[in-house]
Amino acid sequence: MKIDILTLFPEMFTGFLNESIIKRAIEKKAVEINIIDFREYSLLNHHQVDDTPYGGGSGMVLMCEPVVRCLDAIKTPDSLVILTCPQGKVYNEKKAHELKKYKHLIIICGHYEGYDERIREFVDLEISLGDFILTGGEIPAMAITDSIVRLLPGVIKEDSWEYDSFTNNLLDYPTFTKPADFRGLKVPEVLLSGDHKKIAEYRKNEQIKRTKERRPDLLEGENGKDN
Repeated sequence: MKIDILTLFPEMFTGFLNESIIKRAIEKKAVEINIIDFREYSLLNHHQVDDTPYGGGSGMVLMCEPVVRCLDAIKTPDSLVILTCPQGKVYNEKKAHELKKYKHLIIICGHYEGYDERIREFVDLEISLGDFILTGGEIPAMAITDSIVRLLPGVIKEDSWEYDSFTNNLLDYPTFTKPADFRGLKVPEVLLSGDHKKIAEYRKNEQIKRTKERRPDLLEGENGKDN
């Protein structure tokens, strides 16, 4: 898979690309991630990429031309163009599984007051992380990329994520490690039994129990739908 991220602040991605699972995925060539400063595609003096909004108002708006010129340079028939946007559909695990199937993802990070509305004409999908506002699209782009890369073949073992929260609309089951008794807080006996069938039943029941208690909307299908 190839992921191109369009941003005005490429330095923000230095740590993200050079640590932990993302770094190992790149080294294994499971994914190629390019950080592109679309300021370089501006034809104006000083690489200007924003201007005041028509009709008045506060803030600065990202211009069409540098973003679209960048897309023109990198887009292929295999590309899916994603815009990080508060007005987009809320991201979830199901969408991450869908996006991992694409050969090429392009993620546009915004800043300032917003985007020139016409940029949407060149986008395939708008994604929001939730009903809150960030200063820019870099953090959402990292979150989306991380959620997809960990699902790619060879990045982590499949059994490490197949029971993750939100898989099959259930939260993850509780996990424990040594010691078996910490200040009177004991690990459930079933996990120490060695009986894999009973352990599987326990974990499944705990997933359902936790979901009912903490996120009943998932069982009702409200958040489990394709967003």
